[in-house]
Amino acid sequence: MRMALMKEPLLFFMLLGCIHHTAQLKKSTRCPSTCSCTKESVICVGSSWIPRTIPSDISSLSLVNGTFSEIKERMFSHLPSLQLLFIEGNKIETISRHAFRGLRDLTHLSLANNHIKTLPRDIFSDLDSLIELDLRGNMFECDCKAKWLFSWLKMTNSTVSDVVCVGPPEYQEKKLNDVTSFDSECITTDFVVHQILTYQSVSMDTFQYKNDVFVAIAQPSMENCMILEWDHIEMNFRSYDNITGQSIVGCKAILIDDQVFMVVAQLFGGSHIYKYDESWAKFTKFQDIEVSRISKPNDIELFQIEGETFFVIADSSKAGLTTVYKWNGKGFYSYQSLHEWFRDTDAELVEIDDKPHLVLSSRSQVPLILQWNKSTKKFTPHSDIPNMEDVLAVKSFKMKDELYIALTRFIGDSKIMRWNGKLFVEIQALPSRGAMALQPFNFKDRHYLALGSDYTFSQIYQWDPEKKTFEKFKEIYIQAPRSFTAVSTDRQDFVFASSFKGNTQIFEHVIVDLSL
Repeated sequence: MRMALMKEPLLFFMLLGCIHHTAQLKKSTRCPSTCSCTKESVICVGSSWIPRTIPSDISSLSLVNGTFSEIKERMFSHLPSLQLLFIEGNKIETISRHAFRGLRDLTHLSLANNHIKTLPRDIFSDLDSLIELDLRGNMFECDCKAKWLFSWLKMTNSTVSDVVCVGPPEYQEKKLNDVTSFDSECITTDFVVHQILTYQSVSMDTFQYKNDVFVAIAQPSMENCMILEWDHIEMNFRSYDNITGQSIVGCKAILIDDQVFMVVAQLFGGSHIYKYDESWAKFTKFQDIEVSRISKPNDIELFQIEGETFFVIADSSKAGLTTVYKWNGKGFYSYQSLHEWFRDTDAELVEIDDKPHLVLSSRSQVPLILQWNKSTKKFTPHSDIPNMEDVLAVKSFKMKDELYIALTRFIGDSKIMRWNGKLFVEIQALPSRGAMALQPFNFKDRHYLALGSDYTFSQIYQWDPEKKTFEKFKEIYIQAPRSFTAVSTDRQDFVFASSFKGNTQIFEHVIVDLSL
């Protein structure tokens, strides 16, 4: 008896709920107050919103002269039978990407005479039955965001009204179909953090061996030369080998025939050369470099002249002796002493007028240019770069067959100079207080400069071919940056940024399509 009494109120409320739901369904089929309705069509004039209580089985809907400015996602998904949709003369500025999702039977769509500047990509992709589309009377910006529409217009089987551009200025009053191309304007690039290595470093070198990509990283505080290998499966750089030493400041790989050597420059205990042993899959000591010649190594530069392999170590001590070493088939031996008492900080081989030259930067004099003498097979003093005292490093690069050099200065402005056939002339000065590294590199025909600073954010500049200068492109934060090294794998491009006081960072160079 008690259970029966309990069930009766429950049944009553269930019945009441059903009556209420039925009433709601009937209410939902009523014609909205701003509209006129027939069995198959609804016409709404002057609405301030898109009515949601439209009967679901209509085949034609017109929304005209309204004041609403947005069409949100799936606004018409409750009207699956819709075939004709006219949204004309409203104040629409924004349309969701999925505004028309579900309207697979729609044959005619008009968005004429609104305030539309751009349409989201693939907005019409669900309209399988679309025969006619009217976009007249809008204010289309024919920039990168219109690139997809430009391509779609050329591919669709629907009849589409002319899309007239109001901007940018060069396309004003032109039809979107007549725009020449979006490719160059719509593609840009970026540098995004790909991997962080939780250790400090001062210099890096990259090399390829048997289709694999490696990076050697000098870590003086950890007394390591860390060898990383690109992992094609994990898509990152992983530890491969480790050469231990004392205050290692430079690791430079040398590939001769099928052999890989690693010059390891140390501040203490002398510098050494290691050789890769395939049977052990690691580097083992191959020979020593004379301590009497190299006291405080600061840079290693590898080069080939007339088919022979050389490297030079720039010595930055007061009693230093910058020395060229040559491969003799069995090992490396000191070939020529270039400089002493000048505290050399960097050496760079530069091909000037198809002749090998070495540029030596120094703490105590302007950069010195030495030229290779074919008869003596030695470097001899040739000239210098005047008015450029206290240059820490010199890096050369080419753009459209023209030779440039980037000069790094800790105090004052760093300089970009171009060879004019007789001498290097300045084309740009970059504010660089606290800079220890100015590294040129290029990816996919885009030329960059990475400028590291101890006192502020580091900058990546990009070459502007119209202005013929490097323009600021991206700001990155690296603690006490000491070098930037470009590394390319089979599909990706990276920049390694060493840090003397923080984490080493790997930035990936990515292509950004602004039309997406």
